[in-house]
Amino acid sequence: MDDLKFWIPLLCALGLGLSIFLLAHAIGRAIDAVPNEDRSYRDAPPRFFLLIWWPLRWLAYYLGPVLPLNLRQRVLVKLRLAGLDYALAPEQFIAGQLLGAAGAAGLAVWLIGNLHLPLGPWPLLAGACAYLMPGIWLRDRILLRRRDTLKTLPFMLDIITLCVEAGLNLSGALAQAVAKGPAGPLRDEFSRVLRDVRAGRPRLDALRTLGDRMNEPAISNFVAALIQAERMGMNLGPILRAQSEQRRNERFARAEKLAMEAPVKLLFPLIAFIFPCTFVVLGFPIAMKFIHMGL
Repeated sequence: MDDLKFWIPLLCALGLGLSIFLLAHAIGRAIDAVPNEDRSYRDAPPRFFLLIWWPLRWLAYYLGPVLPLNLRQRVLVKLRLAGLDYALAPEQFIAGQLLGAAGAAGLAVWLIGNLHLPLGPWPLLAGACAYLMPGIWLRDRILLRRRDTLKTLPFMLDIITLCVEAGLNLSGALAQAVAKGPAGPLRDEFSRVLRDVRAGRPRLDALRTLGDRMNEPAISNFVAALIQAERMGMNLGPILRAQSEQRRNERFARAEKLAMEAPVKLLFPLIAFIFPCTFVVLGFPIAMKFIHMGL
C-alpha cells in the first residue's frame, strides 16, 4: 500500500511532464513548419498588426487554407480600397481579428478575476468588440483615403498637366507629381504605378489597375481618359487640363453640398442639448424669484 502511494503520484507527474513535452514539441514543429515570408516587395503592416506579427503570421498560415473563398475576396477588396493589399493578406487580417478577440477576452477574465466578480458575459463582449475593431478601423481608413484622394486630385492633376506641357512624358510627369505633390494616398498610388512600370508592367495596364484598385469614379474617369489618349495618340495636355478643371468643379460642388447639410445635422444637438441648457439658464432666476415671492 505504501508502494502504491509512492508510485501513483510519481507516474502521474511523469505522465504530466511527458504530455507537456509532447505538446511543446508539437507546437515547436508547427511553428517551424511556417515558411519565412519574403517582404522585400511588400509594405510594412500597420502598427497593431506589427506588434503581434509573429503569432499572427503563424495563425494566418494555418488559417488560410480553411477560409472560404468569398470571405477572402471580400476582405481583399477592403484591403485594396484601404491601400493595404501590399501590406496584409486577407488571412493575416482575419488572424489579427482573432488574436485581438482572444487577447481582449483573456484580459477581461484576468481583470474580473482580480476584482473577484462573476464573469458573466463580459469576456464575450470584450472579445466581440476587439474582433470588430479592426473592421471599423479599416472602414474609417477607406473613407479617409477617399476623402483625401478627392481633395488632392485636382492639385496632382495640375502638376501632371504642367509637366506634360513642359515636355515630359506621362511617366516623368507622374514621377514629378510623386516627388513634388502633397503626401497622401493619391501620391502613394501614383508611386505604386511607377513601381509597377519599373518592374516591367505596361503603363496602360498599371493605370488600369490603379482605377480598379481605388474604385473611385473620379480616378476611373482620369484613367480612362489617359488610356484613350494614349491609344489614339492625342495630346495629353488639354485632356489633363480638362480633367483637372472637372475634378475641381466636383470638389466645389461637394463642399457646397456639405455646407447645405450642416444646418440639418445641427438640429438634433441643438434641440437635444443646447436649447434645454439655455432654457435652464434663463428660467432658473425666474423660477427662484417666483419661489421667494411665494414664500
